[in-house]
Amino acid sequence: MSGVLLIEDDDRIRLSLAMALEDEGYTAHGVATAEEGIAEQRRQPAETVLVDLMLPDMDGFECIRQIRRFDDVPIVVVSAKGDTHDIVAALEAGADDYIVKPVAVKELAARLRALRRRARAVTGPALDVHAFGDLEVLPLAGEVRLHSEPVLVTRTEFQLLCELADHAGQVLSRQQLLERVWGYEIGDERLVDVHVGRLRQKIEDTPGKPQHLVTVRGLGYKLQP
Repeated sequence: MSGVLLIEDDDRIRLSLAMALEDEGYTAHGVATAEEGIAEQRRQPAETVLVDLMLPDMDGFECIRQIRRFDDVPIVVVSAKGDTHDIVAALEAGADDYIVKPVAVKELAARLRALRRRARAVTGPALDVHAFGDLEVLPLAGEVRLHSEPVLVTRTEFQLLCELADHAGQVLSRQQLLERVWGYEIGDERLVDVHVGRLRQKIEDTPGKPQHLVTVRGLGYKLQP
């Protein structure tokens, strides 16, 4: 794998971010369009992808969706668009995190380190299989099954599900999940909410009335044993 891929059409920002990340010990290279970025990720997969939302050939949301069709690589949006709608839309498209420009490189590097630690960690509790009725979570195999059929989830979704499965029946707060899944002592709790919503679309027969991944109002989330 080739480090960090920057999909950013502003030459100045792309080059300065690449240089700054290299100063932090990363290998970074960039492209100016979504099409180039998608093709590059297919050809030579990066460990992490940074995506701007305002690209000349397609918007960043669609770029993320297209990458997600073939790769579960951690994706971080780096954009000047910082309102709640854009942040939630990017996470729903499949991004793992969102940083608003101007970028503090130290903060970005810290988040990338957390993503990489998470990607390399072995999510291996004592059980090979956690069963919740028709839902099965297989941490060691890296699989999720519903009605015995495989469920396609991103790396972040999988690790969130494993964390909840490890503590079946226990309520985990959003802050606990941010710390354990994203590695952030301080972070935006919307990351948790949106990823829970995405998981429900995949593991619940009726996402609007979840039977597996439930909300405990005012406290957090749990997987029903």
